[in-house]
Amino acid sequence: MGRVAVLGSLNVDVVTLVERHPVPGETVLGRAGGRYAGGKGGNQAAAAARAGASHVQMLARVGDDEAGAAYMERLGALGVDPSAVSTSHTAPTGTALITVDEAGENSIIVVAGANAEADPSLTQEAGRLGPGDVLLCSLEVDLGTVADAARAARAAGARVVINLAPYAGLPPDVIALADPVVVNEYEMRQLADSDLLPGSLLVTFGAAGARWGTDGVDGIQVPAGEIGDTVGAGDAFCGALAAALADGADAQRALEAANEAGAAAVRWVGAQPDAAL
Repeated sequence: MGRVAVLGSLNVDVVTLVERHPVPGETVLGRAGGRYAGGKGGNQAAAAARAGASHVQMLARVGDDEAGAAYMERLGALGVDPSAVSTSHTAPTGTALITVDEAGENSIIVVAGANAEADPSLTQEAGRLGPGDVLLCSLEVDLGTVADAARAARAAGARVVINLAPYAGLPPDVIALADPVVVNEYEMRQLADSDLLPGSLLVTFGAAGARWGTDGVDGIQVPAGEIGDTVGAGDAFCGALAAALADGADAQRALEAANEAGAAAVRWVGAQPDAAL
């Protein structure tokens, strides 16, 4: 069984509950909704560990602050190896400031902090992967680091999976080496409008399922009364996909495992289960 390395963001989500969202210039009173672990990288690493990957390594960057220390402790408790997470002494840990109104509508401001910094040490760690291992990347971090790490991992014989979210252009050679590039319907349209040509493309369609080349799965119907929210469902899909591929699954079996994980993720509220920090 191969290893899973996840290159991506670690954000602390600070949630405030409000009766309604303020208009520009207005102040409204809110109440604390909590502080939670988030960020696409952290979400995907947690999902890979839940899916049973034998070894999950986090490749990320946090600030030299209490929030970063709390997230590192959480990763370890989840069975994710945080030893390669580096520390910035100039930028804080990434933060998402989230307000939620009584109708459940969100407003989110993301302060990237340490996530946005280039870090050659993460590329070096990716280059230590080997055949059978999987590097899973998403794009809430420095794109140059993603590109360099993907090349290093592939040169070492590892499989590279790139979740092209939030959508951004990567160098053509990096898109071409990914197996697969994972996009949702919206990101697929943006990719189609670019000059990038993935050699392997996996498209997710939410409740309608997913397709990877000639392989596909139908969506798993979750009763409305059992749905918490859809936040993090795509990250759960990607983490479970990487875990299955590292375990030697073929495309169809990996799709099925990922589809089940995505469906399970809508049954709780938030990007990760029990994510309070």
